[in-house]
Amino acid sequence: MSCAEILALTLRAEAGTRPVRAIEALAALVVNRARMAAEGTVPRARFAPDARAGAGWAGLLAEVCRAPFLFRCWQPGGLRAEAPADAAMEICRRVARRAQGGALPDPTAGATHWHDGASLPGWAIGQVPTAEIGGLVFYRLPA
Repeated sequence: MSCAEILALTLRAEAGTRPVRAIEALAALVVNRARMAAEGTVPRARFAPDARAGAGWAGLLAEVCRAPFLFRCWQPGGLRAEAPADAAMEICRRVARRAQGGALPDPTAGATHWHDGASLPGWAIGQVPTAEIGGLVFYRLPA
């Protein structure tokens, strides 16, 4: 499975029912994590622990999506093997291709963490969001 398809599946599972702007914002967050992982060993250990050193950020997108505990959909019992054949999946594929090609703007101001706006996880208490888009809340935290 290609990096773009893994990113698209992640976007569909985590934000596929949200507005396109929220899907784009989540894709930008994955790109932010991948860029950080490509630049240093500490962020790589956090955001792409199974990645080989020296990989470019675009090649790390799949590793970032599948890193332990970063996206619910890749945890045991999360994603199904097949992609849903619906309009939301096609939108996610288009967004993923733009993200992988470096053509996706970052509306999150460099965010590395996110949560659904309907909840407030413990790690977010006291943190200042960088953006709130389509019911998702974004933060830039150190790796």
